[in-house]
Amino acid sequence: MDQLTGEDPTHIGAYRLIARLGAGGMGLVYLGRSEGGRTVAVKVVQAEHAGHPEFRRRFAREVAAARRVGGDWTAAVLDADPEAAVPWVATQYIPGPDLTTVVAEDYGPLPEHSVRTLANRLALALRAVHTAGLIHRDLKPSNVLVTVDGPRVIDFGIARAMDSLTGDSLHTRTGMLIGSPGFMSPEQVRGLELTPASDVFCLGAVLVYAATGRLLFGATDTGLNAHLFRIAEEEPDLTGVPESLLPLVRECLQKDPALRPTPEQIAERTAADGTEEWLPGSVLAQLGRRAAQLLDYAPTEPAADPRAGLVKAAAPAPAPAPAPMPPPPAYAPTTPAHHVPPQGFGPPQPYPYPYVPAGPNPKRWLGLGVAVLAQLAVLFTASAFAVTIAQVQHDLGLHSAVLGSLVGMYALGTAGALLLGGHLADAFGARRTLAVGLVGFMVAGVVGGLAPSEDVLSWGRLLQGVFAGLALSAGLSLVTGGFTDPGERRRAFGVWAAVVVGGSVVAAPVCGLLVENLSWRLAGYAGFPLAVAALVGALRLPAGGPGTGRRFDVAGTLLGTVGMSALVFGLSHEGISGGSGSWASPLTLVTCIGGLLLLGVYVARRAGTEQGAGAPHPFGPAARGGGLVALLLAAGGVLSLFWTVNYYLYAGSGHPPLVAGLLQLPLAVGAALGALALAPKLTRRSGPQAVVTAGLLIAAAGVALLTWLEAESGYGFALAALILTGLGAGLALAPLLETVTADATPLHAGGAAAAALAAQQVGEAAAGSALPALLDAVDRANPMEAYAAVNWAGAGALLLAALIAGTTIRGGAADRTG
Repeated sequence: MDQLTGEDPTHIGAYRLIARLGAGGMGLVYLGRSEGGRTVAVKVVQAEHAGHPEFRRRFAREVAAARRVGGDWTAAVLDADPEAAVPWVATQYIPGPDLTTVVAEDYGPLPEHSVRTLANRLALALRAVHTAGLIHRDLKPSNVLVTVDGPRVIDFGIARAMDSLTGDSLHTRTGMLIGSPGFMSPEQVRGLELTPASDVFCLGAVLVYAATGRLLFGATDTGLNAHLFRIAEEEPDLTGVPESLLPLVRECLQKDPALRPTPEQIAERTAADGTEEWLPGSVLAQLGRRAAQLLDYAPTEPAADPRAGLVKAAAPAPAPAPAPMPPPPAYAPTTPAHHVPPQGFGPPQPYPYPYVPAGPNPKRWLGLGVAVLAQLAVLFTASAFAVTIAQVQHDLGLHSAVLGSLVGMYALGTAGALLLGGHLADAFGARRTLAVGLVGFMVAGVVGGLAPSEDVLSWGRLLQGVFAGLALSAGLSLVTGGFTDPGERRRAFGVWAAVVVGGSVVAAPVCGLLVENLSWRLAGYAGFPLAVAALVGALRLPAGGPGTGRRFDVAGTLLGTVGMSALVFGLSHEGISGGSGSWASPLTLVTCIGGLLLLGVYVARRAGTEQGAGAPHPFGPAARGGGLVALLLAAGGVLSLFWTVNYYLYAGSGHPPLVAGLLQLPLAVGAALGALALAPKLTRRSGPQAVVTAGLLIAAAGVALLTWLEAESGYGFALAALILTGLGAGLALAPLLETVTADATPLHAGGAAAAALAAQQVGEAAAGSALPALLDAVDRANPMEAYAAVNWAGAGALLLAALIAGTTIRGGAADRTG
């Protein structure tokens, strides 16, 4: 701790500076106190970095993420101003030396039980950092402060702001190394993309230092390049590490990140009973003397210097001489300038800076599996009811006009709950929302399966659709917010797209088999095994989530939910009303227009309250808005294919449901090929604009090909069209979904996922309403003429989608990662 100089400011933000704590690669660190007496550490960025726009952007994002880091073994971020002339961040001040000072100057290597406790506490700290979506990237002894009750980790996440300023993962434009050579992971040395496992390697290096007093790969005075080579290629020297800790330390230092334990596993393996002081008595005594020196510290006023005005920036008048630092429990800090309100209800509060996670969710692939199972459960249930509708009519004695309403109620409930599910996932966590949706989905399905009358069945279908909507939005939010690596993200959306396009096709033969052997009541439970599996997987996901704790916007969510429900009801009025409505009826027009107006207000509110927060504006910029419109049109175009194929296979050829379903499987094969094999590779090389446009054109060609299908052409002609359409749809849908959710952070993954699903649902509802009207306009006595009209309409929708995607999606240049 040093006195302030004439070059130092006296105030930064609301904090009066007392002394210098040190200097580092990013800038100076000061000891400061607030007006209320709270002691903080204020880090001020060097002017050369402050003038770099890329650094400012990264610094703002990392500070925003670091605010959410909790836990007992980290130094909390209390305040910051990334927009100041010289950016700064204030953290909780930890009155203790760093681990380097304790080991190298005060005591020497720590005993075994101290190293074990250190491992436990650092693992818990890393778990808190990783849960917030950060990677520390610079865990080393000087970033571990030692206190009487345990170690504290500082500087988490901030170092990332200096990364990749010139495209080099190790150096800035000034040539400064990012990370400390003695405590870097092999992947960090090689310049690879980092994951939370990199911090685990650094943790192992810190434990070796604490136990032996030496660097993991020897001193760095032999040359930086030689030392970095040893980190990347050679095995560490673990001589001196206590025998009981050797297996754990060796696992932490594996070259392959996948072989290292997680912080949770480390914490479990190093848990102690807590009956023994964690440090030797001599070290604890030294810590007490240092704390006393802090309390007695009396700063002197530095000489005035005009350069201090660079960071003073509208500070309050100097406070009187500070009182001794009070114990933390007696002081409740004031709300930081950019405080994120706690969980509750009310209008959404602007989040100050966008959030970009530093590392992927460790259970992201499990989340994808859960999302896929939930999607399939919804598709299987819808398909089973569609193919058993004749049995439902016979069993309950329903009028034929009522059958459409039973199908439409399920779709209405699903569409109306999509935006609600997205906002619930953002506010209360995707895992919790998904679990509620799946449980409600199955309970409502049981009610519908036991329904003794039309009314009970109708309400059961509506409720099941509502819970299906919650599950779909929460499931897709796991994909949207869980994958940060570009290559993995492309593959994840490829899986989702293949399931969306091919799921209904795969469900058809399964449900057809159930129809031939079971009653409609039992066939309605076709999706239950998938829902149970999804629920089991969801319960294994981490609780909470990055968005958990944000206020739930009741008014905004209500606007979106009512608007979406009104629009879909208007578009589907003919079916939902049991044939009593029409496309031009007053009720249809009023509900459609009213729904659009409410959705417009919802979009404006969302853009106004969360602008700049990492919450993507639903219809802007052009790449996202155009992508959503293209997604809407593509959904309608592909639905037209299902109409015509089903007409040909069922009505035209008279195939039973099982055979008809099997004959549609080439569509699923084409979708899987396009989404899983082609889309990720082509998007990486050409960018999403070219791939989406090409995929939509191929799908349009496949749908148009069916217009030449005649009864004597046989199934072979339809086979080519099915494969071509599936290939194009899968090829386009994966990068299209990635584009419309590209700017969404884990804080807003639910809202972005819901917007994409809502666009898809509106497209299907519009097609489901327009296609019957189109059939009415042509000669129903000539099935092939009606058949061709529907095909041409679907092909036209896909061509229009290709045009919009090709002219609006310009934000996705090709990249060479993944």
